[in-house]
Amino acid sequence: MNRSIPVNVVLALLPVGIALGAVAFDEPFFVTLATRMAILALAATGLNLALGLGGLVSFGHAAFFGIGGYAAGILATHALYMQPILTWPVEIGGTDSMPAIWLVAVVVAGLVALGTGAISLRTSGVYFIMITLAFAQMIYYFAISWPAYGGEDGLSVPTRAVFPGVNTATPMGFFAVCYGALLVGVTIFAILRASRFGAALQAARQNETRLAAVGIAPFRIKLVAFVLSAMLTAVAGALFADLNRFASPSMMSWQMSGELIVLIILGGTGRLFGPVAGAVLFVLIEHLLGGATERWQLFLGLILLGVVLFARGGMVGLLAGKPRHG
Repeated sequence: MNRSIPVNVVLALLPVGIALGAVAFDEPFFVTLATRMAILALAATGLNLALGLGGLVSFGHAAFFGIGGYAAGILATHALYMQPILTWPVEIGGTDSMPAIWLVAVVVAGLVALGTGAISLRTSGVYFIMITLAFAQMIYYFAISWPAYGGEDGLSVPTRAVFPGVNTATPMGFFAVCYGALLVGVTIFAILRASRFGAALQAARQNETRLAAVGIAPFRIKLVAFVLSAMLTAVAGALFADLNRFASPSMMSWQMSGELIVLIILGGTGRLFGPVAGAVLFVLIEHLLGGATERWQLFLGLILLGVVLFARGGMVGLLAGKPRHG
């Protein structure tokens, strides 16, 4: 029996249940945890498009996460002090509008991904991993050496961005925006996976020669997937900076890239709600064990090892079995 549908429904509602339970018991901190789950799940959903469908193990996606964060911080700062970001050839000012910030984050991350992907996708395997890592480290060190926006100390986000019709200053209002963005991201992933593009991307992962033989260029398919993946991750980065009211170079570090990969492996590579399962499990482990010991990553590592050895399909695969699409 295909159990993927009820499992996916439960996973989709889990962050909402945590947030509503927190409100019912007057524990606003757990609303923040549910919000963090939704944001990390969105970032991992972006990477899952490249990794889960295309087999592209990118160790540079933290760069796009950080680009989104800095887009939110820079635009909000210039909006608060009414200072233009550019004065030539046209004057460009800041903004505290979430849709506008997301648009900037998506465009900048997409352009960076287009450039880095055009180079890194000419390699494969460990070479691809190392080149994406190298590009991410270049962007990371650029952020550290950018004194105008905090440099190594990072950049404070003075005010939380606004979304039409929602009071984002309240925990539940901001959670609703982040959860809505997650559902949109998951829907985009599902549509792409079920499309001819998704089929071609998965074929490129399995056998590029056969794909090229039927007249489809594997390089172009993978490049488009890489760019779309970066765009989704950048939106999550903008929301993450809004959540913490802070954009830091650490958002671009290789540890952050590794964290996103861990989320996908924990939840299930290529699974529709795998990133959600991974994000929920990761945040709960971090919260519950992090308060008990500074070495909570040891237990995370043991859980990850168990998933790799005994649950190849991640938590979703363990619960739902092997559906055609999970």
